[in-house]
Amino acid sequence: MPESAGEKHQLAGFDARERGFNRPVELVRTASGYQATLRYESTQVVTPESPTTAEALQRMIRMLQEQGYTQLRSQQSYRDGLYLGSQELWIEYPDRQPEPEVGLLGLMKKWLGRSPG
Repeated sequence: MPESAGEKHQLAGFDARERGFNRPVELVRTASGYQATLRYESTQVVTPESPTTAEALQRMIRMLQEQGYTQLRSQQSYRDGLYLGSQELWIEYPDRQPEPEVGLLGLMKKWLGRSPG
């Protein structure tokens, strides 16, 4: 059964519907690493196991970005079970750029998307 890693982060940004949010991300120790968990409205996002808490948080960021979350930033609020308040700086994560479309369909979209010059 997972146990607390003694570390929490606040995660803020915009969800896929472009609504602002600010929620805690809990990090837990598992049998073979760490997992990050975010509860937001009726959704719960849990990362796969990672070797470190930092990697688990990075995986959470990538998972949310893949679901359309933007302008994400985090701030560590607990370390070794001690509350840090606002002592830590916010870390901002650049939004992911969409994958370029390739092939005939991609070329057609690119050509149709051009404005007359």
